[in-house]
Amino acid sequence: MSHIKTFAILLLSFFIIFPLLASTASWAGEDVPSSPSKSDAKFDSITMDKSGNVLRFAVHVSSMGTMDPHYAAGSQDRAFADMVFSGLLRYMPGNAPKIEPDLAIEMPIFKIVNGRQCWIVKLRRGVMFHSGPKTPEYELTADDVVYSFTKAANKEKSAYSGGYIGIVVNKIDKYTVEFIPEQPMSSFLFFQKITNHNGGFIVSKKAIEKMGYKAYQNHPIGTGPFKFKNHHAGVKLSLDAHINYFRGKPALDGVEIHFIPDIERRKTGLLDGTLDVIIGSGKKEFMDNLLQNPGIEITPHGPGEVTTIHFNTSMPPMDDIRVREAVIHALNREQFLDVYEKNSVRPVFSPVPVKFLPGGLTQKEVSKLGLEYKEDLKKAKALLSEAGYPNGFHLDLVGSEKRTYRNFYRILKEQLARINIDCTVKTLAHAAMHKAIREDPRAIVIYSAWRPNADAFLTQFFHSDSILITGKKPSTNFSHYSSIDKLIENARFEINPKKQILLWEYAQIKILSDKVAYPVMYAIMSTPRRDYVDYGHSLKTSMALYPQFTEKTKLLNH
Repeated sequence: MSHIKTFAILLLSFFIIFPLLASTASWAGEDVPSSPSKSDAKFDSITMDKSGNVLRFAVHVSSMGTMDPHYAAGSQDRAFADMVFSGLLRYMPGNAPKIEPDLAIEMPIFKIVNGRQCWIVKLRRGVMFHSGPKTPEYELTADDVVYSFTKAANKEKSAYSGGYIGIVVNKIDKYTVEFIPEQPMSSFLFFQKITNHNGGFIVSKKAIEKMGYKAYQNHPIGTGPFKFKNHHAGVKLSLDAHINYFRGKPALDGVEIHFIPDIERRKTGLLDGTLDVIIGSGKKEFMDNLLQNPGIEITPHGPGEVTTIHFNTSMPPMDDIRVREAVIHALNREQFLDVYEKNSVRPVFSPVPVKFLPGGLTQKEVSKLGLEYKEDLKKAKALLSEAGYPNGFHLDLVGSEKRTYRNFYRILKEQLARINIDCTVKTLAHAAMHKAIREDPRAIVIYSAWRPNADAFLTQFFHSDSILITGKKPSTNFSHYSSIDKLIENARFEINPKKQILLWEYAQIKILSDKVAYPVMYAIMSTPRRDYVDYGHSLKTSMALYPQFTEKTKLLNH
């Protein structure tokens, strides 16, 4: 690879001299302070039945963010969507990013028609939607698939529209659909667009048309192993088994999602048996202490979300590259990693985590390119003075209630104070934070996320189309960055895998050289459970940010 890296250095030099021509859980260990909250008080008043065949799952936030799967962002939303909805393909439960057919009967194939790539998807017969307030159970057809992907591409009805705009979806017959992308794409990238993730979930056309979109958001209907029962905001959300699930009747009668932001209350519920599975904590020694109790098991699993600090290149003073470099030199990655238990986190040095996905950069590679930017307060202060800020400046930022986010912003505030940058951080409920940082851009955003491939990471966080509010396909480009569009696009349509990976690497070299983002870490998820909970699958990785409850999940004491 030495010749490759030599070329990368030459390319970096080119980037520095000439501008690039213009032409895609929150980790399980987050919790909030132990002080009583509204939802805690409600939890105290609930009598939780220890009998029955319903799995009780406690999450670490105070409420649902959304029940529309095309807006699922928080870990509670993704877990809900995973249980209630299906995709044409699915990430194998507990073994992502491996993909297998789901609503499709086989992996799609493509053909060339009139010079255009056409992907043909054949649907399973007999797949039933859940019954709803205004619709009985009915069989899924191509009409629902076309409707779902049209919705996914609509920025008014999807947070992931950027990944689907430009893909034409046509009904061939009742059980056959074709996808025609604007530009040919590899199976590696196309398959991930139609999995049970982001915009790939299939919704009920009839239910939305009968109920209206607003009502549907409060009573969603899918084809998954569990169906919506009721929702007591801030307390719990209940699901019943979907008896006619196409993979078979679920072993569980249902699942309850309990909103308990206080980790000690979740821990107590797990130990006394009123809860079966809980979102744990990355606090030091938490897992070890919990495992000392009989009947408790923990299976660490990945891929953990990647935490990155994004700098808004369009907003003063962060629009000055010297200021961005000063901020980076004021940061100490180890202090951020110290938020977690040592076995639950690892550092990353590029936006795409090389540990899990092709296209990322190792620490050694970044260091050789001079892009590691180690802590150097003297240099940071000199850069600020050079940029015209010898006395520093003030920033208003927005954080989340989650423990990790609270600590990330606390550390950021403390580290930047050392170079006279004063930060005020407004802490919001996690769902409110997601909304705020998208509607009201900030100078710096700390964001933890997972994406299925390098294209998704780069497109959603660094392509100009994904810029908040003003982008053609707004997503999560918190940096308002627009200098690697061509690299992203060329990589997306590159058929040669080696060349594709190189283009992804070059894109990240440019990101790091422009001081657009500071990759911090990835975290491994650890979800404590009672030993009688059998997930029904081996647990290695989960794209859904929780262990996954399927038709095979069961409680062994029932």
